[in-house]
Amino acid sequence: MEPLISSLKPELANDNLKRIADKVIEGIRIDMAEGEYLFEKADLALLAQLANLVNHRLNGDYVLFNHNFHIEPTNLCVFNCRFCSYHKAAGDPESWVFTLENIKDIARKYQNSNVTEVHIVGGVHPKWDIDYYGKMIRAVKDILPNIHIKAYSAIELDYVIRKSKLTYAEGLKRLKEYGLDSIPGGGAEIFDPEVRAKICPDKASGEAWLAIHRAAHQLGIYSNATMLYGHIESYKHRVQHMEAIRKLQDETHGFNCFIPLKFRAANNPMGYLGEVNLVEDLRNFAVARIFMDNIKHLKAYWPMLGIQNTRLAINFGVDDIDGTIDDTTKIYSMAGAEEQKPAMTTEKLKQLIVESGRIPAERDSLYNIINVFNK
Repeated sequence: MEPLISSLKPELANDNLKRIADKVIEGIRIDMAEGEYLFEKADLALLAQLANLVNHRLNGDYVLFNHNFHIEPTNLCVFNCRFCSYHKAAGDPESWVFTLENIKDIARKYQNSNVTEVHIVGGVHPKWDIDYYGKMIRAVKDILPNIHIKAYSAIELDYVIRKSKLTYAEGLKRLKEYGLDSIPGGGAEIFDPEVRAKICPDKASGEAWLAIHRAAHQLGIYSNATMLYGHIESYKHRVQHMEAIRKLQDETHGFNCFIPLKFRAANNPMGYLGEVNLVEDLRNFAVARIFMDNIKHLKAYWPMLGIQNTRLAINFGVDDIDGTIDDTTKIYSMAGAEEQKPAMTTEKLKQLIVESGRIPAERDSLYNIINVFNK
């Protein structure tokens, strides 16, 4: 792997690219200006080589997946982000609100199955408080006592914790007592305040998102981090966003995974922008892998990217493709993603990984490998 990269160095006519490539090859962290330069100037072949080098150092030839399902308790939301196709108003025929018994019914479908994780995230319901969020966790644990519960974006948490007049640490501690195991990375979008004012003006700030994840990490609650790309943001905004997450990871070491999420244009007020192409998706994965040197795992969320494009992303630094999901999420299907009924069997996940030349491995929610499959 490394000799292949080294052989490219004499062919780099651009001295800046050669210097940046040398740093990556030597395992030296690149800075924000260098990350932006890679976005703007590096060709896709070089980015793939460098990203795969970084990934191989961190994860070898393994590509990970897990057995999971989602519960989306409601798509009613006090916020109305301009990029969101999921939000519906009360009374809309496409809106829903699950009761605790509805949630238990969903969980019962997975009794005596091999699922290890449930991902609970949805809209920010105007009437729910932190104890109701805790009751949803407990409802699942009553049915599936050994499952890992990854629940509630920082946006949901900010709203219900402030509503309950608690600090972030107090609110998270209460949810941990209900059975919360980790939190997802949603709601990060782009941290830049000017961008945020245009795409999600009324939701929690980037600073609040970071503060909630810091508080979670300090309580021993691991989390993921996301970035919504491909809308009005610039490369500079992307790099600034990743730098803020990288700095927090230096401080807390609490992020398991970084997940770039593509803006999808269907059925939302920002649809006029269209969508970036596959080349931009792959460029974004590669630069993220090179830049985010202290977060071990990089995920291509296959319901967002599509199965075929996920296969390609594995060759641009990605080592995790999420899980089986079992058609339990609507967030990206409502925004026009290719996978309208997202579900993958273990065999299909393994096949996708093998066809990419990598070794399939099942993980748990904290990225411990629990089963390795032959190519």
